[in-house]
Amino acid sequence: MDTTHSPAAAAGAVSEHAVEEARKHIRTYLIVGFALLCGTIMTVWASLINFHSREINIAVALTIACTKGFLVAGFFMHLISERKMIYAVLSVTVFFFVALMYLTLFSMADGSIIHIR
Repeated sequence: MDTTHSPAAAAGAVSEHAVEEARKHIRTYLIVGFALLCGTIMTVWASLINFHSREINIAVALTIACTKGFLVAGFFMHLISERKMIYAVLSVTVFFFVALMYLTLFSMADGSIIHIR
């Protein structure tokens, strides 16, 4: 009897592929987790350094935070491998976030309509 085309052989091939695929994902998650741990250590380390400029301190902190946020959103939330709709929603969200931040900063300016009496 030929066992190469039996359901048991097919199940064995599928499970080997599934195990290899799971190992690939686990390896990716461990690398990203290690990168997030390093990013947290860098955040603490950067908070202890005086860069002699408030703007540089903020820029360094935001760079580290954005990198960690990309890793979380990209790998743990699977945005790297998702369809175009996810990117469209993300783009619209970023657009409105920037627009609302601009409106907030505009309203805080001395010559804005809100401050005119």
